[in-house]
Amino acid sequence: MAVRSRSPWSKCWASCHCWSGALRRAADDGWFHVILDGKLFDCDRLSETTLSVKGDTIDAWFCGKHRDFGANIQAVMRPDGLPIWTSEAMPGHLHDTRCVRELAITAALNWAAADLDLPALADSGYEGTGHGIKTPLKQPADGSRLAPDNRAYNRLLRGLRWQGERGFAILVGRWKTLRHTTVSPRRIGDIVAAALHLTHFEYKYLPQSR
Repeated sequence: MAVRSRSPWSKCWASCHCWSGALRRAADDGWFHVILDGKLFDCDRLSETTLSVKGDTIDAWFCGKHRDFGANIQAVMRPDGLPIWTSEAMPGHLHDTRCVRELAITAALNWAAADLDLPALADSGYEGTGHGIKTPLKQPADGSRLAPDNRAYNRLLRGLRWQGERGFAILVGRWKTLRHTTVSPRRIGDIVAAALHLTHFEYKYLPQSR
């Protein structure tokens, strides 16, 4: 779990140390890929502000896409939907791509694809995050249809990804406290991590003692 009092580089190192074990275990268990997804966890309205890329003052924890306040949590799931790792909380105004880059998740997943032969499948919101993160191919800018092989690629990707996206539903459906949080949104990542640990206990997925 990341230690907030440390530098950003220390937090990235701690997170990498945690998820490298999760990714190694997924590969050792015989899975051929993992699923990357993000979710906005609902919280009370906050007065904290930040500057947008255009230099405007905005609500730090407000997500324009969802029109709600919350924390952005990234997660990695097995193909059957069981979440195996979750991130710390990031402000809701941040895009998924920026979150995974700032948390060094892209580096970890690209490493897993290269060293463990374990690519990650993701939606189009993660486009351009690296060779190890497979995203759908977008329609050509001129409005023409995708080539047949590219359409087949997108169809296959959707077919492999859909069940893994159940990961957040498993957590939120089981643990009511995740449906709306009144504590500081910066603590939501810790709450989700605790829920993940309890979920692993229920699914008998905890590491074996040696």
